[in-house]
Amino acid sequence: MKEYGTEFLRNVALVGHGGAGKTSLAEAMLYVAKGVNRLGRVDDGTTVMDFDPEETRRQITINTALAPAEWKNHKINILDTPGYFDFVGDVVAALTVADAGLLVVCASSGVEVGTEKGWQYLEAVNLPRAVFMNKLDRENANFSRVVAQLRDHFGPKLVPVQLPIGEAESFSGIVDLVKMKAFIQDGDSVKEAPIPAEMEAEVEAAREEMIEAASVSDDELMMKYLEGETLTDKEIEHAVGLGTKTGDMVPILVGSAQSTFGISLLMDHIIQSMPSPADRTISGTDANGEEVTISTSDENLSALVYKTMADPYVGKLTLFRVFSGTMPSDSSAFNVRSGRDERIGQLFLIKGKDQIAVSKIGPGDLGAVAKLQDTTTNDTLSSKERRVSVQPIDFPKPTMTMAIQPKAKGDEDKIGSGLARLSEEDPTFRVEKSLYTGENLVSGMGDLHLEVMSSRLHKKFGVEVDLVVPIVPYRETIRGTAKVEGKHKKQSGGRGQFGHVFLELSPGDPENEDRLEFVDDIFGGAVPRNYIPAVEKGLREILDEGPLAGYPVDHVRVSLYDGSYHAVDSSEMAFKIAASIAFKKGFMEARPVLLEPIMSVEITVPEAFMGDVMGDMNKKRGRILGMEPKGGQQVIRTQVPMAEMFKYAIDLRSMTQGRGSFTSEFSHYEEVPANIAEQVIAESKKKEE
Repeated sequence: MKEYGTEFLRNVALVGHGGAGKTSLAEAMLYVAKGVNRLGRVDDGTTVMDFDPEETRRQITINTALAPAEWKNHKINILDTPGYFDFVGDVVAALTVADAGLLVVCASSGVEVGTEKGWQYLEAVNLPRAVFMNKLDRENANFSRVVAQLRDHFGPKLVPVQLPIGEAESFSGIVDLVKMKAFIQDGDSVKEAPIPAEMEAEVEAAREEMIEAASVSDDELMMKYLEGETLTDKEIEHAVGLGTKTGDMVPILVGSAQSTFGISLLMDHIIQSMPSPADRTISGTDANGEEVTISTSDENLSALVYKTMADPYVGKLTLFRVFSGTMPSDSSAFNVRSGRDERIGQLFLIKGKDQIAVSKIGPGDLGAVAKLQDTTTNDTLSSKERRVSVQPIDFPKPTMTMAIQPKAKGDEDKIGSGLARLSEEDPTFRVEKSLYTGENLVSGMGDLHLEVMSSRLHKKFGVEVDLVVPIVPYRETIRGTAKVEGKHKKQSGGRGQFGHVFLELSPGDPENEDRLEFVDDIFGGAVPRNYIPAVEKGLREILDEGPLAGYPVDHVRVSLYDGSYHAVDSSEMAFKIAASIAFKKGFMEARPVLLEPIMSVEITVPEAFMGDVMGDMNKKRGRILGMEPKGGQQVIRTQVPMAEMFKYAIDLRSMTQGRGSFTSEFSHYEEVPANIAEQVIAESKKKEE
């Protein structure tokens, strides 16, 4: 593949609802640009982009895939992103390294949840964009209905720059409103044709609307237009490009990926109207923590790692975008996070699952390198002289946590290393071991995400696992006080054992981080000084398994106020046992209660779903703390018991048709209502038996 200057590059991310045809569109672009010899199909599992076995099996995109299409002396780096919300991390990463977005919409289904989400992702990173209305040859395709939906959802700046000739089974051509020419499909190629007479009025009106929208970005052109002067095709093309780059207009293009009709016109538009990397600057941080601007004109290297993946042949593959400078093969680069030099071996361009070896990756381009030692996703590789970090990708936090259990004994070690590798590849997949329950917990963006990860664990590392609801880390404490005696006396030949204590148990200070507040109130040597530490030790050793239901004990104050000893038979062990006997007895007399973890949750939903979400929160024992509008949606702040939240990602999605989102974090512990506490204690005792 030949080298391209920065101004001849286009980095375009395809976003939209699952099933709108993003992967088919990427495939069609590669085919029309002669990057592949035959047109792959998602249904047949033959596409360049969906090469992961899970993608082929499920017929959905799970990972963002990259492939370059060479077109009219330009290189278009196509980033095909997933449409399912569970894999949003890959969408966010792709939009960080792209310079423009193409929102793919089905001409039959129209604006769907994923269309809205795709638009929100583009807005969040403020990327210039266009809309490609796909599947115009499909049954029930309706161009004007979908244009109305797009404007209704995203505003009047969405303007067609092409019109279809016919639709559904009568879709036979495209009118280009800039060139004022019609194009019809002729085998694999497109040929010019006259604009149908019956469409002339519609075409004129649409062209006027397009010129008006495009000229907003160019004052000179606006004056010419308002004064009634005729604008040249070149001037209109320039205005459409400028309007797209500034975001003043969002062009709507049409076609069919399945038949490849309209794809060559789409790629012409990408080259003419979408920004090159030279048009973009990004922010970063220098060695002093000061904010700096990075552009392709800077000579020093700044490259952001946006994805890490395991390739079966070359090992760990690191995918990056060069924002400034040039990265040559067989060189070294400085990792700003680790403060170490990384040895850069052979560099590659990525085309689906294939790698194309190149001598260097220039500014604005996307590349990959294998076997980096200490570089992970979100790291910046820079020159040692100018240590600038590119602003990292803001990955969404996982919303669903499950416990993972091996199906076969002895697979624990394999699970640990496998999960660590998978979390390296996917920053939205997190792994931790619960300090309280000892379970391996995995967190992701939803049930499908976790299911895919457990399937990969099986395929890549040979470990079969079950995903189960985690154990809730309940705690136990007391609300009352009790004075108790604990005596351990054993006489069975030889030296005996004797320990005798009187303890007072009362609630501890909840602000105190120490779970046990031990007070030595012994006077007159009733318990010798050398045995008092043994009493405290005996108490601490049983804190992890409370007397009520076997959960850890929290915030208890224990005073040792009396006791007795035997000059020969007393020992540290005897006093430890005496203390634990007294504690268990006293705990059950001092109004023991079960505590549960409470999460602080922020739910963002469209107003239409507020009633359902709040009603569901009440059923989940949630406390609504407040609400506030944000970006056309409502943010509900609430506190909910952790026990009710494990599958909330699924519940919220079904209640809001996928439009709702939430974040949660641990807040505090609270007493469990009596009826629920009874159930938890009964279940715990059943497990013990």
